[in-house]
Amino acid sequence: MTHTTDNPRDHERPALLDLFCCAGGAGRGFHRAGFDVTGIDIRPRPNYPFTFIQGNVLTVLADLVASGEIRQYAAVHASPPCQGKCALTVGTNQAMGWGGAHVDLVAPTRQLLDTSGLPYVIEQPDGKADVRKDITLCGEMFGLGVLRHRNFELGGWTAPQPVHKPHRGRVRGWRHGRYFDGPYVAAYGSGGGKATVAEMQQAMGIDWTDVREELTEAIPPAYSEWLGRAFLARTRAGAVAA
Repeated sequence: MTHTTDNPRDHERPALLDLFCCAGGAGRGFHRAGFDVTGIDIRPRPNYPFTFIQGNVLTVLADLVASGEIRQYAAVHASPPCQGKCALTVGTNQAMGWGGAHVDLVAPTRQLLDTSGLPYVIEQPDGKADVRKDITLCGEMFGLGVLRHRNFELGGWTAPQPVHKPHRGRVRGWRHGRYFDGPYVAAYGSGGGKATVAEMQQAMGIDWTDVREELTEAIPPAYSEWLGRAFLARTRAGAVAA
């Protein structure tokens, strides 16, 4: 396990653990919402903008739970691999050239998070039927250039589902031999009119990485900023009521 950081822990902010963090799309949003963020990923992530721990995510999480160190965090966000049951997987992974056998880590991640006793968020894309969809977010809710529907399971806390805004048109690209124009870009895969790296950066509001694989996997920071603000508002309201 390796640990890197470019910034010291800000003790004025509640701490959040960002599991399977990739390049930090979710982490950036939670930071904007008011959290001090630490990310964990099995791969080196030099573009991750906050404190970063490289290691097997479930092993690191299990150690934190067993030692009690998990209590230094106020909440946890997790984006565990789900490709084994995601409807988008096969074509996207083959097009990217980084496909292969995938395992579904949602269940063991949830089990450890339930054991931790901390409130948490588990993110998964559309097309996966076995994750509880407490909140569904879409790029149009935040005026983004992607649709990128994502579902979020909330553990130990709740938030109201925001209104889903009607889409303004299609996702640009080729579909079944026909080209469609539209206000949104396809921020996944390559070819077929898929977005360029620069287009993905602009459409999702991510400017700290230009690695295509990291961008195609990223949550737009606007999503996690909304979740983070909803969590903090609920926490503060509970503290006032108590």
